Amino acid sequence: MKRLMIVDDSLIIRRRIKRAHGLDEFSVVGTASNGEEAVALARQTAPDLITIDLTMPHMDGIEAIPLLASICPDARILVVSALADKATAITALSRGAHGFVCKPFTDDELHDALSELAADLPAR
Repeated sequence: MKRLMIVDDSLIIRRRIKRAHGLDEFSVVGTASNGEEAVALARQTAPDLITIDLTMPHMDGIEAIPLLASICPDARILVVSALADKATAITALSRGAHGFVCKPFTDDELHDALSELAADLPAR
């Protein structure tokens, strides 16, 4: 079972991802409401996959992504954001993200993106 950490300042979105249909092969190891919490939580939980929003207080996703990538170098980071312009996506990918899903998203879109990233994970 792949370990998933969810990072979003919206409790509604964190719950939506956690309860998304079809994510049975993922175990949520923690949730964070900003980049600072995410960095601390990643050190404790060593997730395989991380979903992260870009717009958050204290430390946004763009700032947190390279820190998370250095803490968990084998983890795959999926940006889940309403900021869907090409420049933002390229910036997130250049800083260490592996994929991008636009809000609003369907359960199938989330599942497909996470499954694709999980397939690239090294064996533990």
